[in-house]
Amino acid sequence: MRITQSMLSSNSLRNLSESYRRMGQYQDQLSTGKKITKPSDDPVVAMKGMFYRSNLTEVEQYKRNLSELYLWMENSEAGIEQANNGLQRVRELVVQGKTGSLSPSDRDAIAREIEQIKIDLVQVANTQVSGRYIFHGTDTDHPPVPTGNPPKVAANLADPSINTYKVEISRGVSLRANVNPANVFNQEMFDVVQGIQTALEQDKPSDLDGLLGRLDKTMDNLSAERSELGARYNRLEMIDDRIGQQEVMANRILSDNEDADIERVITDLKTQESVHRAALGVGARILQPTLLDFLR
Repeated sequence: MRITQSMLSSNSLRNLSESYRRMGQYQDQLSTGKKITKPSDDPVVAMKGMFYRSNLTEVEQYKRNLSELYLWMENSEAGIEQANNGLQRVRELVVQGKTGSLSPSDRDAIAREIEQIKIDLVQVANTQVSGRYIFHGTDTDHPPVPTGNPPKVAANLADPSINTYKVEISRGVSLRANVNPANVFNQEMFDVVQGIQTALEQDKPSDLDGLLGRLDKTMDNLSAERSELGARYNRLEMIDDRIGQQEVMANRILSDNEDADIERVITDLKTQESVHRAALGVGARILQPTLLDFLR
């Protein structure tokens, strides 16, 4: 086969073009830190990257859901603690109001303090987080205790179909975010507090004995619900740790699949630059000798 000048030139240009392409690829990897810049560079890496990135996005969404759970549970805990402190103060005032040495005006003064506690209990029951009522189950758009004196809870507060507000924490798994509204700020609580206030206003200390027993039962229910909330909070913290580990693993797998090995890329680039300079030197020698060169 006869090798012509045009063949030498074409091969040289083709090799130089391939050398430029490889240097461009290495420079892209250095500037982006990624193995590929478009799916055609490596379809397998691109396909796996889409799958791994989807998993990472899912884990990040679950972490945001956990933040919402923390917000609900911590505010619920604070609300229950405030209500429990208020009821504990009511109990102290009831014991004080039963004392026979108190005058009607003394009992009326105690009634005024209990009235303020009652108003505070209504405000706690209507606590909102991000514009949603956390003590009204799934009916988060309406207050559980509408304005009224004496307080009247919403008609659907004890409806089992609305008392559970859940948030998804992993695929197919949800965790309850709220406390059972029927066991916390129910009508019995407000009726007992209102009854104590009325008995003191009417100077009927004999009525306080029965009301004190009902108050203790209400406080027991509140404590039981608080304990159940604490157990769920502990589970939430364990889930948070597990999802945090999943996020680390997902990021590592994605990095292993897509991120370029910078040290290797730099070495390959320097090697390709040396090859490219050699190719340029060879290309410069592809000159057709003239007749004068042969006559010398």
